[in-house]
Amino acid sequence: MSFSSDVKNELARFETDKKCCMLAEIAGFIRMCGSIILSGSGRLDLKLTTENPAIARLFLKRIKSYFGVGAELQIGQNTLLKRGHVYEMIIGAESKAEQILRETGILRVKEGCNYFPDTISYDLVKTKCCKKAYIRGAFMGAGTISDPEKGYHLELVCTSEILANDLRRLVNSFGMKTKVVQRKNNYVVYIKEGEQISDFLALLGAHNHVLEFENIRIIKDLRNRTNRIVNCESANLDKTINSAVKQTSAIRLIDSKRGLDSLPEKLREVARLRLENPEASLAELAEMLDPPLKKSGINHRFKKIQEIAEKL
Repeated sequence: MSFSSDVKNELARFETDKKCCMLAEIAGFIRMCGSIILSGSGRLDLKLTTENPAIARLFLKRIKSYFGVGAELQIGQNTLLKRGHVYEMIIGAESKAEQILRETGILRVKEGCNYFPDTISYDLVKTKCCKKAYIRGAFMGAGTISDPEKGYHLELVCTSEILANDLRRLVNSFGMKTKVVQRKNNYVVYIKEGEQISDFLALLGAHNHVLEFENIRIIKDLRNRTNRIVNCESANLDKTINSAVKQTSAIRLIDSKRGLDSLPEKLREVARLRLENPEASLAELAEMLDPPLKKSGINHRFKKIQEIAEKL
């Protein structure tokens, strides 16, 4: 089972007794994964679709508790590209489908005519708890989160740009920085920063998965930091070895052409020290001198030796 499914399974066990929050959660879910079917004579049926059986059970219970109506549950096979089942909850016109659509702000009246706005009904999200409930319902309806072992990415797929921007503002009201991008015919509200995703999970109420997510983040950060240190040390070691090889080659060239006794005393001293300690760093060689030199001082002497070797 994926990390995303595990998060939704935890959210499906989230309990709320507040009617306002229950309605907001139902509204967020219907807005993201609901569709309206015209059944003739102006009657409307409502269909809710999910691939998660725990989410289907939750909203059957929520709708029954809040509206006092049941829904017909149909289970079908997913498409060829996806495995598993798809769960469809059908609420007919005789089961208050129109009332549900009106109370969730999806069906409204303007100038005596019914219409379906893309905006979120802000009468449903006046308080913090209701905002959280709406976002939780929206995530259960059309949200996904990648396995944090592989990367940090959370998204909510919306059917319109207006809805995506409304949802983005709703999430960002809690101090987050979600963005919107168009993907084919949909608009995606997304987060790609680990700390923000952790905050989002806490906002939803998925506290067990916040801990799991944070544990994975800590391990990944330690692993990345260790790799950076190892890479840095390897690069420094390579640099030290390359410098030592160049210095040794220059010294041997001078020795074969003119002899080391031809060098000034200070240069002769570091040349012999390098031949005796081919693997030592500049800092280590500088400490071996009497009196000890700074790293910059011994580096200057080796530059002089290399200049002499280049002339030869």
